[in-house]
Amino acid sequence: MMQANFQRRLIWVGVFFGVATSGLATRLIWIQGVQHEFYARVAWTNQHLHILRQPRRGNILDAKGNVLARSEPMLRVYANPCLIGPYANQVAHLLAPLINWDEVALAQRLTPTVQTNSKGQLVTNSYVDLRRKLPHEQWPAVTQAMARVQFYDPTRRPTREEAAFLRDLRRYAVYGGEAHRRVYPSGQLAAHVIGFAQEDQALFNGRSLLRLVGRDGIERWFDDWLVGTPGWRETKKGLGWELVALREQDVPARPGSDVVLTVDLCVQQIVESALVQAVQRHHPTSAMALVVRPRTGDILAMATWPTYDPNHITGPPDWRRNRIISDVFEPGSTFKVVTVAAALNERVVTLEDLIDCEGGRWSYFGHTLTDHEGHRVLSVREILTKSSNVGAAKIGVMLGEPRLEQYIRRFGFGEPTGIPLPGEVQGIVHPVLRWDKVMITRVPIGYGVAVTPLQMVMAVAAVANGGELMRPRLVQRIQEPDGGRLIEYPPQPVRQVVSRRVAQDMVAALKTVVARGGTGFRAELASYTVAGKTGTAKKAGPGGYLPGRWFASFVGFFPADDPEVCIGVFLDEPHYGYYGGQTAAPIFKLIAEPLARYLCIKPDRLDNSGSPMVSAHGPGARPLPPPHD
Repeated sequence: MMQANFQRRLIWVGVFFGVATSGLATRLIWIQGVQHEFYARVAWTNQHLHILRQPRRGNILDAKGNVLARSEPMLRVYANPCLIGPYANQVAHLLAPLINWDEVALAQRLTPTVQTNSKGQLVTNSYVDLRRKLPHEQWPAVTQAMARVQFYDPTRRPTREEAAFLRDLRRYAVYGGEAHRRVYPSGQLAAHVIGFAQEDQALFNGRSLLRLVGRDGIERWFDDWLVGTPGWRETKKGLGWELVALREQDVPARPGSDVVLTVDLCVQQIVESALVQAVQRHHPTSAMALVVRPRTGDILAMATWPTYDPNHITGPPDWRRNRIISDVFEPGSTFKVVTVAAALNERVVTLEDLIDCEGGRWSYFGHTLTDHEGHRVLSVREILTKSSNVGAAKIGVMLGEPRLEQYIRRFGFGEPTGIPLPGEVQGIVHPVLRWDKVMITRVPIGYGVAVTPLQMVMAVAAVANGGELMRPRLVQRIQEPDGGRLIEYPPQPVRQVVSRRVAQDMVAALKTVVARGGTGFRAELASYTVAGKTGTAKKAGPGGYLPGRWFASFVGFFPADDPEVCIGVFLDEPHYGYYGGQTAAPIFKLIAEPLARYLCIKPDRLDNSGSPMVSAHGPGARPLPPPHD
């Protein structure tokens, strides 16, 4: 009986071990065969560490090499609450003043927690982001603070395990990673040109990387060149930390390329200082100014007010809009440059032809056109000098609708200029088929079309450049961080708009605008001959033109016969005067005088001894006419 029971027990033991062995074998086959790749990946992940390295974003430089935007290396501060455990309050007390955190909030952030993820697995908060941008010079203070963490129970000595935990906490619980901060040393200067960059998550080889991304201006347009190429590090780890001796790959990040602009920081300073004075004098809703070299199309300065500081972006989004390329307006009398140049080029008129200006009131198809001052017979030259609407409209009628539209488009209106900045609009030029009967008298004087300030300046610069329209050039080149040149952007002619002879005639006529008796006399310079045109246009609204709201402008260049610079000034809804000659022309002078000294432009107005004239208006000069247009 006992032997039988023993045999049955032996059989059951054998069956148990047989089933257990079979189960283990089946499980082994399942793991080694069916799930081999899964567990191989888990093992590889546990042993290997892949670290992406953020590249340094390239610089943006002005024409003289001054840094307008740069990236400074910073540290991103992380913590592992699992290595902090019961020391959260003590660590928070030591770190909070160093990383600008509230102590109570930081203690909660550093306290270990256990949560259930989307797969139903229990996970701990082994990674928290404490600060994105900590200067390198502040990191020693962080490590010294962590070294002062004391054992949480002063009444007894820590065990071996507790001492090891405390040692790991001091060394590894708080650590730093690579980061960069975008810095704009000149603050608000050229903010609408440079734009700004902000941190954002990006994918690189399927992995997430925090990098600086251009959001506006040059930062956005040339983001692919500025951003650089991330590096990476392939290494092995033990207990979650890198084993440096077993590092397999260490590819450094490649910094971004530098972008060199045509903007001159000193010229930009001159222009923005003048705009501030314009705002203080006339209180416009916005103000813009632009400086261009007519021969090359180089933009030396581009300024818009209101403005902002890309280091600390505040204010409404409207302040960040580059109005010089994104806002359109009816230009008013500055557009008469296009009308008269087209008529001269088509030989419809000459500068000496006489036109009856009807005493300042002229009816055309039931609509009356008026002048600020009543004039009878004026030459074409005087029509520009006095800015006669009636005279310019009659020239437009003589030229005809198709040819007028053709020259408007040849001067670059109705299409983007191609400047490398986001947000440029093409303006509004209606095709002739959509013109009503009176448009032929309104378009020649700058109504019924909408242009950007950049388009208007480039059109006048074309006249200054012998009739050749240039594409605005804002970027000279893209270069390596060490100065090696990658891409050059040479000056680009667009087309010959009018003949050189016509351009010379236009320059001669536009000189009279800035002389005594012209609408732009307030732009006259003592030592330089200026050619230019004033503009004053009513602003349109939903129900027609808005009473008391004007857009004032002046675009001019000097020295007139061999121009070095062309300057445009635009004031939207100025108060305390609204005519272009009264508001914008003096701001042109504020810009031009220091600009001429800075650029060492040779004077072309000399006295009898051959010296530059000191004053444009000597003793005994006749009183200047009242300001208009």
